[in-house]
Amino acid sequence: WAGGAGGEPSRAVPGAAQGASMVLQEPAGAPSLSTAAGGVGDAAAEVQLSRLRWAVLLLFSSYSLCNAFQWIQYGSINNVFVRFYDVSTFAIDWLSMSYMLIYIPLLFPVAWLLDKRGLRLIALAGSALNAMGAWVKLGSLKPHLFPVTVLGQVICGLAQVFILGMPSRIASVWFGSHEVSTACSIAVFGNQLGIAAGFLVPPVLIPNVEDVEKLAYHISIMFFMTAGVASALFILVIIVFKEKPPNPPSRAQASIQSRPTAEYSYVQSILRLLRNANFLLLMVTYGLNVGCFYALSTLLNRMVIHHYPVRDPKCCFRSVQMQSTKIWGRKHSRGWGTWSSSTERQTTLVVYIMSLVGMIVYTFTLSLGHLWVVFVTAGLLGFFMTGYLPLGFEFAAELTYPESEGTSSGLLNVSAQIFGIAFTIGQGQIMDRFGTKAGNLLLCSILFLGTIMTAFIKADLRRQQANLENEQT
Repeated sequence: WAGGAGGEPSRAVPGAAQGASMVLQEPAGAPSLSTAAGGVGDAAAEVQLSRLRWAVLLLFSSYSLCNAFQWIQYGSINNVFVRFYDVSTFAIDWLSMSYMLIYIPLLFPVAWLLDKRGLRLIALAGSALNAMGAWVKLGSLKPHLFPVTVLGQVICGLAQVFILGMPSRIASVWFGSHEVSTACSIAVFGNQLGIAAGFLVPPVLIPNVEDVEKLAYHISIMFFMTAGVASALFILVIIVFKEKPPNPPSRAQASIQSRPTAEYSYVQSILRLLRNANFLLLMVTYGLNVGCFYALSTLLNRMVIHHYPVRDPKCCFRSVQMQSTKIWGRKHSRGWGTWSSSTERQTTLVVYIMSLVGMIVYTFTLSLGHLWVVFVTAGLLGFFMTGYLPLGFEFAAELTYPESEGTSSGLLNVSAQIFGIAFTIGQGQIMDRFGTKAGNLLLCSILFLGTIMTAFIKADLRRQQANLENEQT
């Protein structure tokens, strides 16, 4: 038995390979999906779920995790790398912001490639660049080789362009209509778990010592481990990652695949997205929320060390991130995705409000001097801010169907990168001049603005409506 688009069970097609897949069959006497779409053959009438979809999703989540780890591995121990390379704090911050800067001009070329060449090419490029950047960093284990580590980080930033727009596309191409929210949440969760690992692992592997040679040794361990994992994942992508399943997994996806290629124009698709008022509102609010998250991720080490200088900064920061990682790891992304399947707008608004509340509480408890309070507030803030990411992707896919999920996700990410750079620089300058509370109040005001704007987004769930109409037909 396989769940249909409307939630009702449908019988498996007789003769299908047992255990290999699940198939939905059109009701007897009803017009076939291929006929409704313009007649493209009997194959389009089958809606089939491939078991390989979970392997593809897990593999993508894994190399996305590795790439996210490399993004924040410098910022989580900012003070250590400042001393090792003898550069300014702002220079180390730019290792994080380089990811954001690179994404902006390359979004449209990569989104065009995703539409024209498909998932497999993009997956190969992203995992290959991720491994290449990790190996380049191994050539930067001397204090005077800071430009080499910048080069490695830039290559990893290029890999990120091939990664961030993939979750909603993988979910739509490989998963059934009742699974897309969960699949998108798991895909995004891999990236967030990588950020959590990027906060936790570097302080564990690299001690806060003055000896430069000892620092180089411990940094090399982290770089070798990262390069080995990234290379293994690239090999697995070559072997396992496929373009798409043999049959479409949902009626909405079957309708898209049955459309002649000549009918699709990438430029026109972008123009249609930019004329969609609800999507434009979501693009701005998503950028505000995720931009705040990027700024916090980059500057969190500096905040904690500023307020707890008496303690060992490494242990203090590690404790905060361990608590955050515990909370993040409780499958919250899957929970948000399952709930949001039928209440996209309400769920998005609730999570946005809770992100604002979490930011306010974190702002006014950071300086109290009680480290356990910071454990809790940082964890709750991370819970809601990272939980918003898969919601944004899925809501965008609903608002913009039948446009490409890669294009809508890419535009959301461009907004996030632009705001992320602005907020990181702005908050960093405010922290230096007026203190951490003033910098955090800036983010509180931004999240308040985003909450108000989110309330004006209408729930125009086009993809769910398409599945419902096809089911009724």
